[in-house]
Amino acid sequence: MQREGQPPLTPQASRLTNLFGLDREQLRERFAEMGEKPYRADQVMQWIYRRTRNSFDEMSNISKDLRTRMAQHFEIRTPELVTEQVSQDGTRKWVLRLDGGNAIETVYIPEEGRATLCISSQVGCAMDCAFCSTAQQGLNRNMTTAEIIAQVWFAARTLGGDFQNERVISNIVFMGMGEPLANYNAVLPAIRILLDDFGFGLSKRRVTVSTSGLVPFMDRLREDVDTALAVSLHAPNDALRNELVPINRKYPLAELMAACRRYTVEKDRKAHIVYEYVMLDGINDQPEHARELVKLLGGLPAKVNLIPFNPFPQTQYRRSKPEAIAAFAKILRDRKIIATTRKTRGDDIDAACGQLVGKVQSRQKNRLRGIAIVGD
Repeated sequence: MQREGQPPLTPQASRLTNLFGLDREQLRERFAEMGEKPYRADQVMQWIYRRTRNSFDEMSNISKDLRTRMAQHFEIRTPELVTEQVSQDGTRKWVLRLDGGNAIETVYIPEEGRATLCISSQVGCAMDCAFCSTAQQGLNRNMTTAEIIAQVWFAARTLGGDFQNERVISNIVFMGMGEPLANYNAVLPAIRILLDDFGFGLSKRRVTVSTSGLVPFMDRLREDVDTALAVSLHAPNDALRNELVPINRKYPLAELMAACRRYTVEKDRKAHIVYEYVMLDGINDQPEHARELVKLLGGLPAKVNLIPFNPFPQTQYRRSKPEAIAAFAKILRDRKIIATTRKTRGDDIDAACGQLVGKVQSRQKNRLRGIAIVGD
C-alpha cells in the first residue's frame, strides 16, 4: 500500500528477475515453482554473495540443465560505474547509474580493524533536512531491493574481495542517499540478504539502518528483523527539530523517543541505539542544548554520535568549533552518556555525511509534502 501521496516513479522493468532482489525465502519459492529442491536456492545465493560471482556458468555444483533454465528466468544485473573518486584518507566514492538515467552514490570507508560501506536506498530524498545536501535534491523514486544489494556486491567485487575468504567489507550502514524506512518494502529484504548465512553473512550488529524518525516503521522493523538502528536526532527539542528535521512535525520527539524505548528496552536488545547529532555552529551546539539532550535521553541505553557539519554549496550553516563540540561531549559524558565525535572522512571528494547527491532526475520539488512511504 502506498501512503502519504503518490508513489515515486518505478525503475524500468526487465523480463528477467534480478537475483539481487530476492531474499532466501523468495528465491526458494521461485525454485520450487521450477520443480527444483529449495536447497538449490541456498547454493545459488552462496555463489552470488559469498563468492561474488555473477555468471551462472561459474556455478560448478549446479547441473548444466538447471543453469540453462536459470538463464531463461533470472539475471544477475550489476550496477554501471559512472565515476570513482578516492580521497586522501582512503575513502572511495562510487557514482552508480540506475535505470531511468538516475545515479546514486555509495561510499567505502576503510579504518583500522574495520571497513564500512555506506549504501543508498532512494534516488534523492524527500525528508528535506535543512543541513543535508542529499535532501536538497528532492526525491525521484525508491530503489529496488536489487539496486540496494547490488551496491554491496559491486563494492566487494571492485575491491577484489568477497564475503567468504577475503572480507573487504565488515559493516554496512544505510546512511547514503534517502530515508531507508520510507522504502520499507525494498529495504527489509535487503537487510535479510545482508544477514543471511547464505547471503553476505554479516552479524546483526554490523548492519545499521538509519532513520530520521518514521515511528510506525521503526516499530515494524523492531518486529521484522533484529538489526542495529541509528536515529538522526540533531536537536533536543521540538521547536529546533521542526526546523532542522521536518518529519518531526509529524512524529514529534515524544513519539520518537517512545519508539526508541520500544526498540531497545521492550525488546531487551543488547545494543544501544546510536543517536546521530550534526553539530551546527550556534544552532544546536550550545551547553543548554547538551543539557536538554541529557534530559531527553534519560533512562535509555544510548550512544550519541556527534557529527561535525560537512558544508555544501549554498548552505547557510557552519561547522561547530572544535571547542564547542568538545564541551558538548563532556556534558554528555559527565552524565554517563556515551558520546563520540565522528571523524570526518572523504570530505575532499564530497563523500562525507550529508554530502551525497548523485544524479537525481525529475525530482519531486515539494519534497516532504509529497513523500510516498512504501510499506505494506
